[in-house]
Amino acid sequence: MSTVQVQTELSFDELLKAVEQLSLSDLEQLMAQVIALQARRKSPGLPKDETALLLKINQGLPPHIQQRFNELVAKRQAETLTPEELQELLQLTDQIETSDAQRVQYLGELARLRGISLPDLMKELGIHPARYA
Repeated sequence: MSTVQVQTELSFDELLKAVEQLSLSDLEQLMAQVIALQARRKSPGLPKDETALLLKINQGLPPHIQQRFNELVAKRQAETLTPEELQELLQLTDQIETSDAQRVQYLGELARLRGISLPDLMKELGIHPARYA
């Protein structure tokens, strides 16, 4: 894990500059912890098991994976994808589908805990099914 030197009292801009020094993996870990902190502050009375599921549901893909996927999709649409890139795109697609399936499983667990249907939970959370082109 990286270390960052900071002053005792930081302005928001100074804090942001310190965060900019983090490696991508440390930044992703920090973001997950900040999201967890935000969830605890917004819903301090939420049971721990529900909080844990909400964190998993909202985790999303690492930015570098999403970015690479988007790049490869754009190349596919432009019909400039190499055979190697096609294989990479297929692997990323599998990874994303696995992540999406896990997310639906977590949503199902949360719906069960709350005693409501999955569609009702998704509506309650403002989650809309993905639309694929």
